[in-house]
Amino acid sequence: MSAAQVLVLAKAPTPGRVKTRLCPPCTPEQAARVAAAALADTLDTVTTAPAGARVLVIDGDHPAPPGWATLPQRGDSLGDRLANAFADARTPGTPAVLIGMDTPQLLVEHLDTARELLASADGPDAVLGPAVDGGWWTLGLRDPGHATVLRTIATSTASTGQRTVVALRRRGLRVRLLPWLSDVDTAADARAVANLCPPDSRFARAVAAEVPQPAPVAR
Repeated sequence: MSAAQVLVLAKAPTPGRVKTRLCPPCTPEQAARVAAAALADTLDTVTTAPAGARVLVIDGDHPAPPGWATLPQRGDSLGDRLANAFADARTPGTPAVLIGMDTPQLLVEHLDTARELLASADGPDAVLGPAVDGGWWTLGLRDPGHATVLRTIATSTASTGQRTVVALRRRGLRVRLLPWLSDVDTAADARAVANLCPPDSRFARAVAAEVPQPAPVAR
């Protein structure tokens, strides 16, 4: 079995198209700068981590780091775009691990764990990293063809992660859960996740500069 490839599903950080739930308190331009920082930190982490290949699956136009491949996102729903990302990057005999751009606190160790579990002869067929909001921040598949189940699962709900695990197990797959992480959707999320990142990271600096602090509560 070849070393797992890592896919990063992302939107180009264009004002008005990314991180819209940060607005307010952010302006669309501020939200886009926060998104750009999250994406840059995520790409740096994946570049550092061992991988058979690295693929940026992008909605819009954004450069990938040197040595990366780039694919356009396809599909109307997020479930279709996720399934198509696995399908379009698929290489026979090669596991795939997909992450988004909303967890800039991601560590190389997270990716190492996913990759090593999928490479183990007695390891799981799938690994899933649950997100605090009920979704998931990563899905790794020994056979990426099983990602077709994502087309029928409602995304962005409090039960998306649980339903994904159930759907995979119904296909007879052994699923291992990875550590929980928080996505960045709201300003409160951004501040909380920034506190988990190195102070000199792009994301921590962007949140400090671009996300207004809440107004003090009047007493």
